[in-house]
Amino acid sequence: MTRPARRNGHHPDPPAVPDRPVDQWDRRVAQGLAFLRRRLAGDYEIDEFGFDPELTGAVLHPLLRLLYRDWFRTEVGGLEHVPVDGAGLVVGNHSGTVALDALILSAALHDQHPAQRYLRLLGADLVFRMPVVSELARKSGGTVACNPDAERLLRNGELVGVFPEGFKGIGKLYSDRYKLQRFGRGGFVSAALRTGTPIVPVAIVGAEETYPMLADIKPLARLLKLPYFPITPTFPWLGPLGLVPLPSKWLIEFCPPIPTAHLTDSADDPLVVFNLADQVRETIQQTLHQLLERRPDPFGP
Repeated sequence: MTRPARRNGHHPDPPAVPDRPVDQWDRRVAQGLAFLRRRLAGDYEIDEFGFDPELTGAVLHPLLRLLYRDWFRTEVGGLEHVPVDGAGLVVGNHSGTVALDALILSAALHDQHPAQRYLRLLGADLVFRMPVVSELARKSGGTVACNPDAERLLRNGELVGVFPEGFKGIGKLYSDRYKLQRFGRGGFVSAALRTGTPIVPVAIVGAEETYPMLADIKPLARLLKLPYFPITPTFPWLGPLGLVPLPSKWLIEFCPPIPTAHLTDSADDPLVVFNLADQVRETIQQTLHQLLERRPDPFGP
């Protein structure tokens, strides 16, 4: 009978035993309790905008991860175009009736970028007037979409996300899907020019099919002081179940950055701002067409 080999007169070390499921659960419970103790004791940090990286990483992103990875089966490309460090202005198309695209983009970028960078989203005033939503937006790194805040974040070397279509993008009808709306007055371009920050266009395919808007009941929207009141295949017919997004297939593609450092003296030139905004818009639109060719079935694998 063969005996186990000996080294230096000792028996070989026994093979490592993987953690038992019970041990894993014990560790998770301990981590959860430690997290709660820190929160209750106020032993955590937020920045001047209210950003809470611990809460974002431990609670918000794991919830979004279930959506982007398992429900939407999201594929992300072009991450090499996103700066590893320093400032960057990420500019995307906006759609989907509910602004899930901004949240999915921020979580997927943080998870898959080699430097795990947080995307500081710029949101409309309405977001920061809504109870609970405004708190969550601040805690996850968001702030009001205004040039002073955007420039301050960029000067601090942050990665900032903006959706220039605003409510015109997320509130458009399904028949207008993947047709970019007007980019406003190009305020995002001015912020990038003043800080010499590269602009990274990003195209998002998949959000249009999550809550396809078939109609907009404008009288109800005015009554409720909302930008639109959507009618979708599931809302309001199915009640709360109508808020469950359809499991469309998502593709996110970051495009090569557009440098602005050589144009800092032109931040107040309307022609330069317009031309640069139009270049960003056209880049995103062309990339959307390419992604749609790659994804012929909106609900495919």
